[in-house]
Amino acid sequence: MDPLQLRFTQSHEWIAPDGTVGISDHAQHEITDVVFVELPKTGRAVKAKESCAIVESVKAAFDIYAPVAGSVIAVNDAVVKNPAVVNQAPYEGGWLYKIAMSNPAERDGLMTHAQYQEFIKTAAH
Repeated sequence: MDPLQLRFTQSHEWIAPDGTVGISDHAQHEITDVVFVELPKTGRAVKAKESCAIVESVKAAFDIYAPVAGSVIAVNDAVVKNPAVVNQAPYEGGWLYKIAMSNPAERDGLMTHAQYQEFIKTAAH
């Protein structure tokens, strides 16, 4: 996926126009080597900013939050079988789950790629 088409949260999740969700390249660098991924169940209703997945690295476990409200319509079993894909391709094969958005306009309120780049630059200082 083209990062320019994604929207980002302050907790480093991204969401594509089709509702696909993952973590940013910045986040996977911070997390380091992902060794375990726990995904939500298909059909689960989620609220924006609700913890619904876990990514565990050699350092720690990290909650992954829903960027928008909706219901989980797909999960990426490939990252459960091979968690390293989250590090290797955070915007491609390393996606985590897909949400049917309750209100697609909610996505528009999240940061654009340019805004997110500025956010992580500012947050680092």
